[in-house]
Amino acid sequence: MRIRLVVTTAVAAGTLAALSAVPAEATEYSSALKIKGIQYDAPGSDSNSCSTGNTDEEYLTIKNYSSGTTVNLKGYVVKDKAGNRFTFTANHYLQPGDYVKLRGGNGTDSDSRNVVYRDNCNFMWNNDKDSIYLYKPSGAGADSHSYTRSGNDPDRNGYITYHG
Repeated sequence: MRIRLVVTTAVAAGTLAALSAVPAEATEYSSALKIKGIQYDAPGSDSNSCSTGNTDEEYLTIKNYSSGTTVNLKGYVVKDKAGNRFTFTANHYLQPGDYVKLRGGNGTDSDSRNVVYRDNCNFMWNNDKDSIYLYKPSGAGADSHSYTRSGNDPDRNGYITYHG
């Protein structure tokens, strides 16, 4: 994450009035769950046909970065800039260090395969730019990121990694 420092001096008083860090691309939240990466542009030609499309190749990876707390995804919400949303309605437990891929399309959710399907064959993420928001069941922010193909995906493979 790039940090931009904003320095304001009180010239009349000759003292430093404020020094604050302002996030340039993301907001840091104190949350165990964070967005690990996004496959925002599914490989191949985009087709949202439920039977032959590739929306299941578009996915968001959410990881539990806690060293000792298991987190239940039930009630967490994922949104994009346009307001498209997905709510985890079933229990899905992430052990410390574990992750889940939230995929488009239809399929069988599986803890052992670390996958949850949106049960929607429409693409959620824009191929040129978008914003990703992860909210806790309480409505508080857990993580967010904005991206552009040209600014965040230098190899143009449609995948961006966050938080390592």
